[in-house]
Amino acid sequence: MGALYLSHLTLSHFRSHKLVRLDLDARPVAIYGSNGAGKTNLIEAVSLFSPGRGLRRASAQDMARRPEALGWKLHGLLNTPTSTHEIDITSEAGAARQVQIDSKSVPQTALASLVRVLWLIPAMDRLWIEGAEGRRRFLDRMVLSFFPGHAEDSLTYEKSMRERNRLLKEQVRDAHWYAVLEKQMAATGAAIHANRVATLQRLAEAQAGAETQFPSAQLELQQSEGTMPETEADLLEAFQESRFRDMAAGRTLVGPHRSDMYGMYADKGIAASDCSTGEQKALLISLILSNARALAADIGAPPILLLDEVAAHLDAGRRAALYDEICALGAQAWMTGTGPELFADLGDRAQYLEVDDTTGGSQVQIK
Repeated sequence: MGALYLSHLTLSHFRSHKLVRLDLDARPVAIYGSNGAGKTNLIEAVSLFSPGRGLRRASAQDMARRPEALGWKLHGLLNTPTSTHEIDITSEAGAARQVQIDSKSVPQTALASLVRVLWLIPAMDRLWIEGAEGRRRFLDRMVLSFFPGHAEDSLTYEKSMRERNRLLKEQVRDAHWYAVLEKQMAATGAAIHANRVATLQRLAEAQAGAETQFPSAQLELQQSEGTMPETEADLLEAFQESRFRDMAAGRTLVGPHRSDMYGMYADKGIAASDCSTGEQKALLISLILSNARALAADIGAPPILLLDEVAAHLDAGRRAALYDEICALGAQAWMTGTGPELFADLGDRAQYLEVDDTTGGSQVQIK
């Protein structure tokens, strides 16, 4: 199996980091330092090497270093099992970020064809008890790792739905105004649903065949109302039949945007929302590891993993088990923690970065 990893990373005026240059290998990256030193800012930079808004879902303007706010730049050397690519990501004066691959400007979605990045951050700890939108976003990140075209389908669907919702709110009744939009929504919506179903199946298979100390999460898709039409034709018919009901509500009430991911602790038969905080965290880690295993089998290399403060939420046994699984997988996992003792079980299987901000800005040292 090949490796997928960043062998070089440069941050310029990004968040708390004025200038950072790192030369790395494919081993996990253990990042430690005090709270607020800038550890999460490092892995946020790595998350931007995949499509989307990164692990914090922040605007490009918010990522600029203060007080200068000059704009920022990331440069990475990405190694894949078959090739090496230079990736540059920039934002000037708060403008939307621009991406170049091997000196050629490309849309952000082009990154999905080269790199897979999965992450788990403390904000996700409430996944099982928050609203459905957060679970859909979590699921779609996993879907995107298998189906790069999922991002484009989702953007097209959302754009068409916004326009349809505008017509609904304006009480437009002429069917011709809806026809093109609903046809586009049906095509992309059916693809979104099919990709989600296929992803859940892959995750289930990856969990079933794994030897792990983390609990298995049984997942299924549910609709907030009724059932999700399975085919493009059925979804188109559902949009057409729901127009007057949607008009009364002022929004579209059927489609993949109404789906929810229901999770269960398989061995105990308990809904994830009813599990303890520790069990909920373990279920999330189990899903990330299953996603990584399935991807490794699918594309011939494990994804890059970003695990923010993951060590602090695990007991010593599960922490060691997590490190063993990551190393066995061969993933370049970027992990943060407050002290080096949290990563002691990794030994020389990892590379270490210390981050501090005692000089007024984040400084990074390779240890």
